[in-house]
Amino acid sequence: MQRPGDNLAMKVLDLQCANSHAFAGWFASENDFQDQLARTMVQCPLCGTSEVVKKLSAPRLSLSGAHEVVSIEKTESAAPSPVDGALAAAWMAVARQLIANTTDVGDQFAQEARRMHYGEAQERNIRGQASHEETRELLEEGIEVVPFLLPAALKEPLQ
Repeated sequence: MQRPGDNLAMKVLDLQCANSHAFAGWFASENDFQDQLARTMVQCPLCGTSEVVKKLSAPRLSLSGAHEVVSIEKTESAAPSPVDGALAAAWMAVARQLIANTTDVGDQFAQEARRMHYGEAQERNIRGQASHEETRELLEEGIEVVPFLLPAALKEPLQ
């Protein structure tokens, strides 16, 4: 059993999703990473996909109570370019703003958008899910919709 002040080593892994977004993940062990990966609990923080692979990297450990992260220099840089990082940060800021200023209506998005458009419900900012067909139909009816992919991690409270 861990007591306060005990050193708890965490593995920091360099990960990449199927859409080439690079990010880091912190795990108790390699087995912990593999277990979470198998249960699709590891998701890209940018696009939400659970199609994630571990990139080749030198080991890094984070020790609780330590003053800095212990690291071994990598032979090859896996860090995204400053432009990629700035774009990702801007996209995440927009996503957080969208969540903060909209009501999630889930899979009732198309129905609720129509109700508002035809004056059957009070207009407000909503978000939710709609199929490609539903989206096309809304646009044909003159109802403005903007597709925006939100990672599942942003939709749920932090643990």
